[in-house]
Amino acid sequence: MKFVTFDASYVNKLRAGDGPTEQHFVSYFSELILLKLRSKLRNREQIEDVKQETFSRTLSLIRSEGGFRHAERLGPLVNSICNNVLMEQYRMSNRLDPLKEGEVERLIETRPNALNLVISDDTRKLVGQILNGLNERDRKLLQAVFLEERDKDEICVELGVDRDYLRVLLHRAKGSFRAMYSKRADAKRFPLRA
Repeated sequence: MKFVTFDASYVNKLRAGDGPTEQHFVSYFSELILLKLRSKLRNREQIEDVKQETFSRTLSLIRSEGGFRHAERLGPLVNSICNNVLMEQYRMSNRLDPLKEGEVERLIETRPNALNLVISDDTRKLVGQILNGLNERDRKLLQAVFLEERDKDEICVELGVDRDYLRVLLHRAKGSFRAMYSKRADAKRFPLRA
């Protein structure tokens, strides 16, 4: 194989879409890419995919505005892009196959265990107590958005506000909830002794 030195006129011809120059580019780098990929990939389809993606990305970069300026570095550029595409190919082929339909349901435990039941019950009671301690507007707003999961546009109409102001109201209500929750949590951790 005869190695080629590239210059600015060659890159300019590639940028302009000159047919013979593109053919030379693809032919020359195809040989180098094949040498590199034969030992790294399992089958011809993967090799062809990496090769085509390398050419596509390289030509896109060359043709982008301000994308490639150093013609003498064309070889290392193609090599670098090929390495990146190859790594992406490795990652794609090493991903786990998705579970088949129905397997997910079989693997998920649907019955709550005793600890989760106790925690859920305690949490539900605490949240209820905190909500009852909030002012009426904050309580109704938090219940509608988070517990009932109602549509926010519907809530806006009900309250007579727009989405931006609803966001403000929610922020304030969550702040009030957090402050009250922190007080309760601190009181539980550090009870006052008489």
